[in-house]
Amino acid sequence: MVLGDPAGIGPELVAKLLANAETLNAADVLLVADASEMRRAMSLAQCEIEMETATSYDDVSFHGKPVLMATRTPAYGGFERGVTSAKAGRYCLDTLSFAVAAARQGVVDAVVFAPLNKHSLHLAGMSTSDELHWFADTLGFQGPVSEFNVLDDLWTSRVTSHIALRAVADAVTCEGVLTSIGLLQKEILRCGIKKPRLAVCGLNPHNGDYGSFGREEIDVIAPAVALARAQGIDVEGPFAADTIFLKVQGGRREYDGVVTMYHDQGQIAMKLMGFARGITVQGGLPLPILTPAHGTAFDIAGRGVADPGAIIKTFQLACLMAGIAVEKTKEGSSSHA
Repeated sequence: MVLGDPAGIGPELVAKLLANAETLNAADVLLVADASEMRRAMSLAQCEIEMETATSYDDVSFHGKPVLMATRTPAYGGFERGVTSAKAGRYCLDTLSFAVAAARQGVVDAVVFAPLNKHSLHLAGMSTSDELHWFADTLGFQGPVSEFNVLDDLWTSRVTSHIALRAVADAVTCEGVLTSIGLLQKEILRCGIKKPRLAVCGLNPHNGDYGSFGREEIDVIAPAVALARAQGIDVEGPFAADTIFLKVQGGRREYDGVVTMYHDQGQIAMKLMGFARGITVQGGLPLPILTPAHGTAFDIAGRGVADPGAIIKTFQLACLMAGIAVEKTKEGSSSHA
């Protein structure tokens, strides 16, 4: 567990999560954080959390309490709340590095982190476009990855992510669409849905209207869907993006997952349907890494009013994903996050 950007609401959210008795009943928690930041977070959350401490991975031993592996804030020079900074970004990258190393050494089965600020990460020297690709580089993972968003039991993936809109059409390729379909299928299966049903969005208004507004649906997306179906994946599309989410909300759940073509095509719909419950999964990586889908909320940082709903849902999904992984590898029956 990582506090996320200390200038935002992340520390407060983690404190509220750990103060919930159901959290520690579900999994053991290793918290990588600065002790003073955690004390401030508990003050904001109006709670007191009893924790054990560890100075190295070899010292970690779980006894029903969170284990704090402390970093030292003075090394970063302190943080200004509610603003981006290289100091905050460096703190985030360092604590995330600790957490990933713990996972690689088998100390934890999954990583949950509170919201980050990409500008602060880039100020700190992160050279990748986003944290997903930073995680892949840190893990030495060279396979395909995709950011997934989850709302309750509905999943979305996207073919393109953190790029300018003017670059999207050129970046939507048959191979990219096919890869996104396969990754989404894999992650949903990992969570226990045995026969996931997937839908794929078109790119253009009205699904291109038979080529009147662009041919990506005809030349790129439909062929990718056909290839995926030939591989045995239950997938349909392309569908007009402005209506597909009517088929998956509430009691009209016709599909378990939706593949979108670009960031806001799915994000707007998912956040409107359940902003306080949304989860982002760093998909395709060799271990579960998850975060709430909302941002750092600098406007309310330090006020003690942050809603922990999304981070609670994130933690629950991390436990599910880690528990399945443990069961498959027969390493034990308990999970650690």
